[in-house]
Amino acid sequence: MKDLASILFKIRGTGQKPQAGSILVAEPFVKEDYFTHGIVSVIDYVRDEGATGVVMNNRTEYHLDDLLEGVSTDVRIPVFCGGPSGQDRLFFIHTLGPGIIADAREYADGLYVGGNFDDAVRYVNEGYRTDRFIRFFLGHTNWAEGQMEREIEKGMWVTVPATPNPELLLTDAGDKVWHRIVRLLGEDYRSWTLLPRNAVCN
Repeated sequence: MKDLASILFKIRGTGQKPQAGSILVAEPFVKEDYFTHGIVSVIDYVRDEGATGVVMNNRTEYHLDDLLEGVSTDVRIPVFCGGPSGQDRLFFIHTLGPGIIADAREYADGLYVGGNFDDAVRYVNEGYRTDRFIRFFLGHTNWAEGQMEREIEKGMWVTVPATPNPELLLTDAGDKVWHRIVRLLGEDYRSWTLLPRNAVCN
């Protein structure tokens, strides 16, 4: 019997080549703990070396004050799981820029990774809004040379350019983010939005 998932829901792809700042959208039938309905922001990409990215929408059970001393317990900031590598490392992605967080590195238009951690903690403790502006992560995702390209070729991911509104990646969590980004892909992907997170098609 033919694979109905391939017939009904597989899309040829956007033809976009991955690069730093690209967004990877997991196809609906990916069944891996870290990547089911995942939205990945590619932070670094070197064709002959590999890539690093962060799953943006997988919230953990932790809050920032559970993991980091000096964070006010009055501020319950969720921590997200960026992927299976480096689970002992806490870092952040934001739209605040070096004007607020010194030494922040811009890797896509309006999106920054890291910077002075004390500045980030100060921002949080002073009660400024975090949703849309800064998100904290445990772990990240690594690809060896050629691995990301092979996964895209197999249809595990659809590659899209960096969003003109980076706040879309830092707002809400879970399926809501996945469906939001899928809708940006256009009418060809409308069938994906009809599928629940636990979709099965044998």
